[in-house]
Amino acid sequence: MGFSKKFNWIFITWICCNLHVTCLQDAGSVKQRKPFFERFRRLEEQFRRFQELSLTRLQKISENFNISSNVDIRLQLLTEQYNNITATMDGFHTATENDIAGLKSWMKKMQKKTKKIDLKMSTLEKILNERSKQMSKDKKEQSAIVSNLTTEVKEQRNEINSLAVSKNKLQKELENIQDEVKSQGIKIAKFEEQMKITLQNDALSAKPSSAQSAAATAPLVPPAKFLNQAPRDKQQISQKEGSICNVKSMMHFPNSSTENYATFGKGFSTGLFEMTICSWLSTKSNYLGTILSYATEDNDNKLVLHGRNTSKQTTIHFVIGDPAFRELPVVPLLDGRWHHICIIWSSFEGKYWYYIDRRLAAAGSKFQKGYEIPAGGTLLLGQEQDNMGGGFDETESFVGNLAGFTIWNRAMSPGEIKTITTGKALPGGRVLTFNDVSTLNGAIQHRNCTCLEHCW
Repeated sequence: MGFSKKFNWIFITWICCNLHVTCLQDAGSVKQRKPFFERFRRLEEQFRRFQELSLTRLQKISENFNISSNVDIRLQLLTEQYNNITATMDGFHTATENDIAGLKSWMKKMQKKTKKIDLKMSTLEKILNERSKQMSKDKKEQSAIVSNLTTEVKEQRNEINSLAVSKNKLQKELENIQDEVKSQGIKIAKFEEQMKITLQNDALSAKPSSAQSAAATAPLVPPAKFLNQAPRDKQQISQKEGSICNVKSMMHFPNSSTENYATFGKGFSTGLFEMTICSWLSTKSNYLGTILSYATEDNDNKLVLHGRNTSKQTTIHFVIGDPAFRELPVVPLLDGRWHHICIIWSSFEGKYWYYIDRRLAAAGSKFQKGYEIPAGGTLLLGQEQDNMGGGFDETESFVGNLAGFTIWNRAMSPGEIKTITTGKALPGGRVLTFNDVSTLNGAIQHRNCTCLEHCW
């Protein structure tokens, strides 16, 4: 509105100036009044046009002024949007920094896990290399055993053939002997008849000499050649079994008590993906208690051979990572004699094998495949742990003798089980033995006995 007022004042001033000039020009000549009015009329028309143009311009200026006010509003909106975007960007920046910090911690954890995995892989590679070497040795031993068995079978066949030939000869000789015996019987009968006739004829004569009477009454003895060819009875050759001298020592658990247990000074130093547990055992009880118990802070049943005093016990539980377990038969072990057991487990195959006196008593698959028995736990003999190093139950105690107890960090082959059971040697890869027991609790006795026959 201020601009329009200024414009009107300028326009009026301009008109006055034009009128003044026109009046000066008209004062010189009155004759030109008519053109003056015409010019004035023209000026009015021009003023009217100029006024219309001015109004049009003013309208545009007012519209532009409105636009400028809209621009201010828009600027305010844009400022608010900018502030909102700035706040959002700040929040996004903060969240991004938190995410980056989380990613850094995650990367550190991943690096630690990667190191552990590398250690496990190196351990597995060592185990696989040892196993491959052992497999090659077993193959050589098996090939040697097969060749020996082949030669023994050939020798046995030859002996059987020779025995068959000798049997035929003996049968023929027996038939000849029977014929000779029959002929001798006939001769004896004839001789007895002749003696009777002679005695009747010589009844009045003197008595026969002692030599004649001895000859008459003596039994008939077969010829010496028939005695040498008499059949022989089959001889029973008893071969004494060799002594088992790889047990080294024995532990005696005298009775059922929560105080009788042995503690290993160290558990497993590294995680186990494979293992073999072997031991000689004897018990005079009608049940087999808990032999082995390995517990950690997060699970008290990481590895357990769990038995319990029940009225009709036929199995014990082989537990790896509670609640996963398998049942193993124990009836052949409850006769009071020494028996050798071996339990084998492989995480790579998810299988287990159970041997009693080197014969396979049980086996199975789909058992904790890919599982790792962790390190850092507590390992006991003779009791089942409900928590690390405690929580015992008297009915779960082991009562009897254990000898040559050993744990390996790999899965044994049948040939190695035979080698251990027959007392030839102890294969490599041993993790724990009785030498690693640090504490004997209760009335347990630990005795040195190199050979099993002295372990009583």
